[in-house]
Amino acid sequence: MKIICVGRNYTEHIEELANEKPDNPVVFIKPDTSILNKEQGFYIPDFSEEVHHEVELLVRINKVGKHIDPKFAHKYYDQISLGIDFTARDLQAKLKEKGLPWEKAKAFDGSALIGEWIDKNEFEDIDKVHFNLIKNSEVVQKGNTAHMLWKIDELISYVSKYFTLKTGDVVFTGTPSGVGKVTKGDYLEGYLEGKKLFTLNIK
Repeated sequence: MKIICVGRNYTEHIEELANEKPDNPVVFIKPDTSILNKEQGFYIPDFSEEVHHEVELLVRINKVGKHIDPKFAHKYYDQISLGIDFTARDLQAKLKEKGLPWEKAKAFDGSALIGEWIDKNEFEDIDKVHFNLIKNSEVVQKGNTAHMLWKIDELISYVSKYFTLKTGDVVFTGTPSGVGKVTKGDYLEGYLEGKKLFTLNIK
């Protein structure tokens, strides 16, 4: 399976990192080795002094698809979740400055936290789902899929132009504003419409 990530999908997050608003979704991929074992916690890698949390709504693909029309995209997933795209921000900045790929900053081992999966039919409108990240009892990120520049079905359609989607693939749909540094001893909790989908210790 592969993890397909979308960047710059919330206006306020684009502004907080002083990035340009893209004309199309920014897409990158994480390998399956980036999936974090939640039970072990997240260990800050020794190649970064500024790892940031980026909480995101996740979608799990349930059948093979290519060149998917947006109006049929809803048929290609039946579960959603919440996760974190951990980013070595200092390393990413150096790579971007040199015009180099981001993989070392975005796709390193353990950089993808995936929470508990929920049937999407539990939600009245998938495009109006609220989520938040709590760090040490304080809300640090909160978002709503209503604020996405590109909605979930649009993202699935766009991504499928370039990559064949397969059963078990996961799409990270972008992070809202409020990203920030994690430090040893932090405790993270992710909530989707008030339901806790993950907890994580930073080590």
